[in-house]
Amino acid sequence: MNYQTDGGVRLKELWELISGRDLSPSEYNADGVGVPYITGASNFVGSKVELVRWTTSPQVITEIGDLLLTCKGTIGEMAFNDFGSAHIARQIMAIRNKFTLNTEYLALCMGFYINAIKNAAKELIPGISREDILNLILPVPALNYQAKVVERVVEVTNILSSLEKSLS
Repeated sequence: MNYQTDGGVRLKELWELISGRDLSPSEYNADGVGVPYITGASNFVGSKVELVRWTTSPQVITEIGDLLLTCKGTIGEMAFNDFGSAHIARQIMAIRNKFTLNTEYLALCMGFYINAIKNAAKELIPGISREDILNLILPVPALNYQAKVVERVVEVTNILSSLEKSLS
């Protein structure tokens, strides 16, 4: 896959990519005991993660602020971890900010590439590899510009949502 843009930095240079690991049924529960266990796209509701399973044997941990991405089966769903430590299954990758970059800007960049990523995942069970994500080349302007881009996209999205509601 070639996602090259004019200039930019490979994702692996600025962010850490954490790949999940499945647990056996004996290692998780629906009783709220332990830390949340995120198993896949079924946990993604809109841009939020719904917590329905827990584990007392966490092994691969996502932390608050990570950008979560579904990478097997239903691919390309994204949500921020706004709930704290949780174990992620094989169907999830967590992108962790290694520096103080704007993670909302990262999500916008990932959203830009998501269709190309989905098209590259042409297997019996669609999936994307670590290299597909790690080798993405992202434009990384100054932090204040990243914030302005996010602010403008949110503003335009809100305007479009208002227009859509007024037309229905």
